[in-house]
Amino acid sequence: MVNTRVDLCGISIDNPIIPASGTFGFGYEFAEYYDINCLGTFSFKGTTKDPRFGNPTPRIAECEAGMINAVGLQNPGVDAVISHELPLLKKCFSKPVMANVSGFSIEDYAYTCQKLDACEQIGWFEVNISCPNVHGGGMSFGTSPEQAAAVTRAVKAVTTKPVFIKLSPNVTDIASIAKACEEAGADGISLINTLLGMRIDLKTKRPVIANKMGGFSGPAIKPVALRMVYQVYEAVSIPIIGMGGVSSAEDVIEFMLAGATAVQVGAANLVNPFICRDIINELPAVMQKYRIDNLTDIIGGAHHG
Repeated sequence: MVNTRVDLCGISIDNPIIPASGTFGFGYEFAEYYDINCLGTFSFKGTTKDPRFGNPTPRIAECEAGMINAVGLQNPGVDAVISHELPLLKKCFSKPVMANVSGFSIEDYAYTCQKLDACEQIGWFEVNISCPNVHGGGMSFGTSPEQAAAVTRAVKAVTTKPVFIKLSPNVTDIASIAKACEEAGADGISLINTLLGMRIDLKTKRPVIANKMGGFSGPAIKPVALRMVYQVYEAVSIPIIGMGGVSSAEDVIEFMLAGATAVQVGAANLVNPFICRDIINELPAVMQKYRIDNLTDIIGGAHHG
């Protein structure tokens, strides 16, 4: 009998499969299709201090082996998440949930995290300093070790729960930024967020999405994500949540060998709403195929040999 359980900053989860923020709503939407309690946990929709309508449409562009989105952090704001979304979630999800938080200033991040920290349902924070689809925030914090560390310190000062910092791949040295976050008190690192990409409509000769550029995700980015997880694992001693192009149980194993403790599934949820459930069901057989008895034994395994 294989063991799929992993420990994520002191919280044991049944398996390492986590739907990524922005692809799973606030959970209850997917609970209409299957029992989402089979998940290790999930990262809910990126939440900001104030409500956001998001970017103008069109916001989505399909492309080879992936998609580009520029939704722009549309969400109802932290107060509505606490008063409306979390109570709805509690009716269908009995496990701790990961709170994904974005901001446009260090004070924004701290304010939103402090409010959510009081919610019993929250198990971890995933602080997004890497969104490429907003102006004046998001990725501007994630491309500088100093700014990334400043956000980390501010959030850690007002929270009691583990804090994962979600990093951008749109940098030249991901390891130095991860190290700065660790030194500032981060409990873990999430990576990667989307790459910056675009599409141009040949008929109109204009960018397809109104924001011109957006976050590129899907199977095409998996090699970049794996490389960055591998590099960050060698730079830090805190847990890593890996993501980028994951769509199978084999992908999960590959990310864990690179150094991830848990693995998020993003764009694949938008193609197949059952994908996380299916990966969880497939995982034991894939573990047996590769003679893996305990998932925790393979974390970082590609570095030892």
